[in-house]
Amino acid sequence: MKIRPAFALIHPLLLVLILLGFGGSASAQTGGKEERTKSATKLSAMTGCIDEQSGHYVLVEDRTMTPIADLVADGFETESFAKHVGHKVTVRGTSSSNGAETKRPTFKVRSIETVSNSCGPNEPLS
Repeated sequence: MKIRPAFALIHPLLLVLILLGFGGSASAQTGGKEERTKSATKLSAMTGCIDEQSGHYVLVEDRTMTPIADLVADGFETESFAKHVGHKVTVRGTSSSNGAETKRPTFKVRSIETVSNSCGPNEPLS
């Protein structure tokens, strides 16, 4: 009979410890996933000039005309980039690595805002 009251006290404490242990690690795992998901889909912006190279649209640095990102339409037709070729723009979207294909990232464009109708080294500094 003495064993039963001792077990009755240990059992609820053990249950609380187990729940706290699993709850803590579960929330830590969930928190890590949420952070990774948020950082993977975080919107960002890039400014440069749109150019077409080898049948693909790219964002180039406006002074040196060096490619800085490959552009992919996200939620609109790729052909929509054509009307912005040669213009300085700010693109908003998400960036991802191309892996071994190229050294520049792929930028999934959700919106385009025209900064200037021309582009090149003669543009005044902003």
